[in-house]
Amino acid sequence: MIKQNLLIELGTEELPPKSLKKLAVSFCENFEAQLNSANLQFDSIEWFAAPRRLALKIHNLDEQQADKQVEKRGPAVSSAFDADGNATKAAQGWARGCGIDVTEATRVKTDKGEWLLHVATVAGKNISELVEGFIVQALKQLPISKPMRWGAGKEEFIRPVHTLIALYGDKVLPAQVLGLTSGNQSQGHRFHHKDLVTISHADNYQNELLAAYVMVDFNQRQQTISQQMAVICKENKANTIEDNDLLDEVTSLVEWPVALVGTFEERFLDVPPEALIYTMKDDQKYFPLLDTNGKLLPKFIFITNIESKDPQQVISGNEKVVRPRLADAEFFYNTDKKHTLESRLASLDTVLFQKQLGTLKDKSERIAKLAGHIASQINADVTLSERAGLLSKTDLMTEVVMEFTDIQGVMGKYYALNDGEDSKVADALYQQYMPKFAGDDLPTSMEACAVALADKFDSLVGIFGIGQHPKGDKDPFALRRAAIGIIRILIEKELPLDFKLIAEFSAELFADKLSNDKVIDDVIDFMLGRFRAHYQEQNIKVEMIRAVEVKRPTSALDFERRLKAVVNFAKLDTAVALAAANKRVNNILSKNGQSEFVEIDDALLTDAAEINLVNKLKAISGSVNKSFDAGDYQAGLNQLADLRDVIDSFFDDVMVMADDNAVKNNRLAILGELQRLFMFTADISVL
Repeated sequence: MIKQNLLIELGTEELPPKSLKKLAVSFCENFEAQLNSANLQFDSIEWFAAPRRLALKIHNLDEQQADKQVEKRGPAVSSAFDADGNATKAAQGWARGCGIDVTEATRVKTDKGEWLLHVATVAGKNISELVEGFIVQALKQLPISKPMRWGAGKEEFIRPVHTLIALYGDKVLPAQVLGLTSGNQSQGHRFHHKDLVTISHADNYQNELLAAYVMVDFNQRQQTISQQMAVICKENKANTIEDNDLLDEVTSLVEWPVALVGTFEERFLDVPPEALIYTMKDDQKYFPLLDTNGKLLPKFIFITNIESKDPQQVISGNEKVVRPRLADAEFFYNTDKKHTLESRLASLDTVLFQKQLGTLKDKSERIAKLAGHIASQINADVTLSERAGLLSKTDLMTEVVMEFTDIQGVMGKYYALNDGEDSKVADALYQQYMPKFAGDDLPTSMEACAVALADKFDSLVGIFGIGQHPKGDKDPFALRRAAIGIIRILIEKELPLDFKLIAEFSAELFADKLSNDKVIDDVIDFMLGRFRAHYQEQNIKVEMIRAVEVKRPTSALDFERRLKAVVNFAKLDTAVALAAANKRVNNILSKNGQSEFVEIDDALLTDAAEINLVNKLKAISGSVNKSFDAGDYQAGLNQLADLRDVIDSFFDDVMVMADDNAVKNNRLAILGELQRLFMFTADISVL
């Protein structure tokens, strides 16, 4: 069978840079699914993406589907013919549907009788018949939230489309997609090669576009950018800030990347570097340069989409563009320093946190009280924690943060130091939002931890307290992120705090603002649910997490210790047998009610197996309880693992539901003690 490379390209107006890579990968996965569904064989598929195109190359694709045999079973022979051997109407109707005469049918015997059968050969379709449907379906499934229309047509896509290539080897395959007819012409570079480029063969796609100043391979383009920046860094004895999202975005903005370096006046370095970095990266898509000590230099790298004969003109243009932005940051910063953070507290009363929960000033006052309460339990300075909590939102009212919202907290630190606040207060303002994302740093000082926890608990309790739980992917107050942040801080900082008690204290601070009577239970349930997400990222099995969830521990550190013990226990050779035995114990006890249990009476022990089990329990229970009380769940479970043999013997040799009621209850009491010990850490039966 003939095999050729298939090229698909959709030429468009400039695609959204933050979505380009996602669109390309999705297009590739969708098209591959179509090929697999059609049982077309190919070696591999690769995607290409540039600002004005999405493309795929399918390597060594079969030209045609293989023929296949399709069996169509008819009526049973017993009902297909009458007494004279003539075909019944049922048989004739089936034969017509198959396009044959009844006499042409074969027969198949099964254990339920003999049936008429027709085996048809269905010829495979050529790729030229299939490609249009593949493209249409692959594009239809792209993650496009707001498609647009253009011109007078009714077609919709994320951007207007101009060209469509469907090339199998050097043959154009017929297709009508989004109002376009397939051909073999692609768009060249918008400035360097304005004419269309004829692609002579699917194999020549990349090279022929390279000649037209289009580097269509996204990864090649990104590697080129990285290499060019590395050369600039070496020449300037500098480094850039690693930012994969920015690198992806810049790669999506250019077809022919050329990295250049620009400069700005050193006086701007008096402004906090975070503000300068923010405006360069987020507003201008520039890469700031740092010296070998990590200090910001008055230089930046930018990626242009043209190979200019006079690069200095391009550099000057970019320097002129960024200078007003830096000047704004400088002006705002100097203006802000004229007012203390404390003087801005009153202005927080003009901004709502949430209409039922009050203003940002209300929130700040609650955070201050809750931070002090937490600080008193974690050996942090209560006064400094309260002070940081009170000032925590004041930098939101500064000009710099209003202009550059992503550096809230960061600017709070600089203004606090300018105001003469304690350095621990300043650091707490900087770190209050940590961790912002998975893998982000945690607050360093205990005072910062107290403020960060207070801020997150205030949001959790407040929003749950008015019944606005996160639903689906809607989480406007980022409560999931807040809960994960709380869990990480409590575990990684080894803070033995009870989040139920903290939530209760927080709820009291809202006075009569909360309308949900079950707010504490809802917060606990939500927190416990976040443990699953937190630990699944660490590849811990769901059943192990569930085993601990059953106990509903309200200390994150305690949850961590229990889970580690369960994970370790599950590695033991005895784990499976003991988990099964515990399940059996739980089933027996649940059917018989524990209210009738009595203390184990040695006088009622008759069988050797139950005597051995009770003796073993007595021998280790003291040590096990001591381990559990100390929070050393792992040691306790490891000791319980030694019970396997005596538990197995008990179930093999002893009838728990004895006729004698006293003996039965005594044996149930033995099971009750077993359950108590094994269930203390987690529900081992879940394993």
